[in-house]
Amino acid sequence: MKDKKKTKSKTKKKKPTTRFWLRPIGIIRSPLKDRHGAPRQGSEGAPDAWLDVRAWAAKGLLRVGVGDELIVITWLHRSRRGTFQVYPRSDKRHRLHGVFATRSPDRPNPLGLHPVTVREIAGRRLRIGPIEAIDGTPVVDIKPVI
Repeated sequence: MKDKKKTKSKTKKKKPTTRFWLRPIGIIRSPLKDRHGAPRQGSEGAPDAWLDVRAWAAKGLLRVGVGDELIVITWLHRSRRGTFQVYPRSDKRHRLHGVFATRSPDRPNPLGLHPVTVREIAGRRLRIGPIEAIDGTPVVDIKPVI
């Protein structure tokens, strides 16, 4: 009887990965053109901006009205996804923090949460504010504040 040698598989173990597909429902049109010129929070002098909702998603605006408070969820498309630790507000006088203990836009899954008020509605465009998102930021969802 021959000895059977166990051979090691030459395939590398893969890390478990789940992928998600997000379809932007709209886009932010803002006077803020780059992230360095944007306030860190909407409450720190952020301007109003227009949220242009895609035609296919416009039916989702039914019963959204002027004065409504919403949470706009964005994909922070210019963020650095490999960042896991930051100095809060980029100030090295602060201790280093993990990104999950901060509101840094640089994070593995760069979702932005923006509490806003609807100021005006023009068809499928909402003027909202204040919002610190830069021009061209994709919007992935809108939820009412309850």
